[in-house]
Amino acid sequence: MPDEIPRKLFYRLNEVCQITDTQPYVLRFWESEFSQLAAQRSRTGQRLYRRKDIDLVLAIKRLLHEEGCSIASAREQLGMPDQPGTMESLFEPPRSASPPPDRAARTVVRELEEILRLMESTDRRLGGRRDGHH
Repeated sequence: MPDEIPRKLFYRLNEVCQITDTQPYVLRFWESEFSQLAAQRSRTGQRLYRRKDIDLVLAIKRLLHEEGCSIASAREQLGMPDQPGTMESLFEPPRSASPPPDRAARTVVRELEEILRLMESTDRRLGGRRDGHH
C-alpha cells in the first residue's frame, strides 16, 4: 500500500485494488457483504469509489485478514446490521427453523441409530458372502 493515498474525488476499481492490495473480485464480494461499501457507477458503468470507501476497505481487510474475524464479526465491529441474503447467511439455517436442543439431540440419536442398523445389516450381508454363504 502506498504511504499516501492520492487526493481525488473518485477512484476507479483498479486504483482501489492497487491502493488496498486487493483483487477486484474481492472488492465486488465485499460490496455484497458490507452494505456501507457501495461503489457509485459512472455513466459507462465503471465502479467509482470515494476516499471513505477506501478507508472502509482497509478496515475490512484488517479485520478479516489480520485479526481473523468472520464476515459477521467484522460487520458487527464496523457497526453494520446483519444482512439477510448475504453469502454467509446462505450457509446458516434460519434461527427459527432450528429445533430446541433436546429435540435436536433426540433426532440426531435416532438418525445415528438408523445408520448403525444399516451398517450392521450391510456387514451381515457382506460377511455372509465372504464366508461363501449367499
